[in-house]
Amino acid sequence: MYGDARLELGEQLLNQGFQRPLVVSDATMERLGFLKELCEALENSGLTVATVLVSDREEPSDLSIQPVLDGLRGHKADAVLALGGGSVIDSTKAAALLYAHGGLIEHYKFPVPIPDAGVPVYAIPTTAGTGSEATAATVITHVASGEKMLLMGPALIPACAVVDYCLSMTQPQRLTADTGLDALTHALEAYVSRKATEHTDVIALRAMEGIYGSLRCAYHHGNEEARREMMHCATYAGIAFSNASVALVHGMSRPIGARYHVPHGLSNAMLLPALTAYSLSAAKARYAACARSMGIADDSLSDDQAGMVLVTALQNLVEELQVPTLEGFGIDRQDFLAAAPEMATQALASGSPGNNPRVPQGDDMVTLYELVFDGAPLEEIAQL
Repeated sequence: MYGDARLELGEQLLNQGFQRPLVVSDATMERLGFLKELCEALENSGLTVATVLVSDREEPSDLSIQPVLDGLRGHKADAVLALGGGSVIDSTKAAALLYAHGGLIEHYKFPVPIPDAGVPVYAIPTTAGTGSEATAATVITHVASGEKMLLMGPALIPACAVVDYCLSMTQPQRLTADTGLDALTHALEAYVSRKATEHTDVIALRAMEGIYGSLRCAYHHGNEEARREMMHCATYAGIAFSNASVALVHGMSRPIGARYHVPHGLSNAMLLPALTAYSLSAAKARYAACARSMGIADDSLSDDQAGMVLVTALQNLVEELQVPTLEGFGIDRQDFLAAAPEMATQALASGSPGNNPRVPQGDDMVTLYELVFDGAPLEEIAQL
């Protein structure tokens, strides 16, 4: 976790016996020169390198991972490096799985067990958000059905995460906000998850403290200290939720992203304040601990009071970071409400809502989708 760490990978790969890495990246990294810089460093170490670009404007899908899989096969790669944001890293993890074990990606969706790891993935994140460099999960959209498929298992954890904050210094404001709010959601949901442990609690609280304390500065000013803290804490959040799982926000967010092409972090942010309000009553002490860790409440407030302070702070944060409403994003209300029952079914099937402190039924989620779309007061949602 230090600047320019990525440029030392060649020696590490050689020391571990690898000779033919494939580098997967996107057009942004190519335009900024980071891809060329990395490949030159690898080649100067004596490695035989090939590259594949994936889209940095679309979510990973069963179709978009095919070029990565073709690249792995064509290069006869013995390792693969993913240089990019969550889309690049998730695409690479999925393609590496198919490279090792064959089949179609839908054959591996949760709760199907993931086989042992094959070709090692070296993840080099360029955004402070997804945590995919440290997680046992990948999310791939099945284009024909429109379903966002969750794949999960220890084999999906990258062999190495190279967290180099220098790569995030050029992030635009919108990407900074969306990925940062995604990371905050990871940490918060990991802490309140029914699968949380003492180990994940420590990591999740540290991640929340750092992300909430640095995100505004990273968004408005983009200075080095804030970028460093965001990169590190996004990885901490990834470690936390990889072990404790995510919950209701992610479960209800994924179908929105798949149907309406809302970027993942943005759809999480749209739901975060309202679904936190809905869940407060089932884990008052846990949500209060989140508020205290983030520095927005102290011991003078009761757990009830601290929980509502947390919800209000989250709402203020998404507004400051100019997160649009569902309607503001361009989603038609009638279409959204008509799709809500199917989205609720997909959310339940993902398993994530079952980790939530307050576990909703399908009808409850349909109601929540409507309340979020209509911008219902958070106090009203907390009283459901």
